[in-house]
Amino acid sequence: MNVTVHDSVDRLGAAAAHLGGEAIRQALSRQDRATIIVATGASQFATLEHLTCVPGIDWGRVDAYHLDEYLGIDERHPASFRRFLWERFVDRLPSPIGSFEAIGTDDDPMEECRRLERKLRQTIVDVAFIGIGENGHLAFNDPPADFSTPAAYHVVTLDEACRRQQSGEGWFATLDDVPVSAISMTIPEILRARRIVCSVPDRRKAEAVRDAIEGPIDPNCPASVLRTHAATDLLLDPPAASLLQTTGG
Repeated sequence: MNVTVHDSVDRLGAAAAHLGGEAIRQALSRQDRATIIVATGASQFATLEHLTCVPGIDWGRVDAYHLDEYLGIDERHPASFRRFLWERFVDRLPSPIGSFEAIGTDDDPMEECRRLERKLRQTIVDVAFIGIGENGHLAFNDPPADFSTPAAYHVVTLDEACRRQQSGEGWFATLDDVPVSAISMTIPEILRARRIVCSVPDRRKAEAVRDAIEGPIDPNCPASVLRTHAATDLLLDPPAASLLQTTGG
């Protein structure tokens, strides 16, 4: 894992977009199409903003998947991740994207997991843009996370820490409004990506960052598994890095 600290959230986002954009360009230079995973949440604002401005990408040859989606809300809800990605990423690209594979929640969630798996297993993800939750989760894989499931997507129950984060970030008016379940990409599927670009700003993520980097690789800190991936870039701002011994924070 390559860990870098950037002096502002905007510069963190610019660096993440540069790394990911270069990986997309390289993928398109050696193959007909590139596949990416894009994440949501406040930690991704700057990364997605800069990614839409990276030059030299033929977005018509890019296929995008997203990590997770709540069950129980539709795509018009302000907290919908589908809505988030349409508004903050897909609609802001300089040219139409090849495809955006949204997670549907209107029908059978288990069948939707199988549908997404069938599509995703036809390709290899070139770049996964992700974040880390306050409880150390990756996507909606809360601790203790399943590091060995063969599935690509699964239905999960959100723990209270995760739900409090969603409420605290302002996506829902109260904790009771936050859904209790979601469809999430699994840990093994995230790790199948050729390149992982993980953007993590904010002091409220500092404990999770410390545990992910300096603690044991353990399902109780799902993000710690990133250390097993050969091509992961973890980008932090000073508050997120403030508890790391290795950076002198």
